[in-house]
Amino acid sequence: MIVLGVALLAACTLIGVYLGDLLGQLLGVKANVGGVGIAMILLIAARLWLSRRGRLTRGVQFGVEFWAGMYIPIVVAMAAQQNVVAAMSGGPIVLIAATGSLILCFGAVALLSRIGRRDPGSAVVEHGGSVIEGDAEPAPVGRPAASLAGKE
Repeated sequence: MIVLGVALLAACTLIGVYLGDLLGQLLGVKANVGGVGIAMILLIAARLWLSRRGRLTRGVQFGVEFWAGMYIPIVVAMAAQQNVVAAMSGGPIVLIAATGSLILCFGAVALLSRIGRRDPGSAVVEHGGSVIEGDAEPAPVGRPAASLAGKE
């Protein structure tokens, strides 16, 4: 039943919010710390548990997936807005942290692109460029496209 999927999502949300508030109190912060993340971890764990026991019916799965798809972006956007408003009152450290994380992300993307780069002179890359330009012959059935690159 779809209703059971929604009930599972609601239970995980309530438990996550409660544990997030409890964690905030333990840390001495007057806020929910990680409640949404805890709720999503609980939901994933509950889905895996139900799936392994053969109790995850199509209706339950549909209910969880539908509302999880709607729930996650909305709650994350609300939490992000709240965090930005609260953080801006913290002073210039917010801008320093944001700039630092942006630079780290750009560096990580550059590093990953260099690690995953293929040899520009390889037959696969050359054939891909020919296909994009529209000059390559289509690969015959049963023959890999890479073998055509040396033919051109």
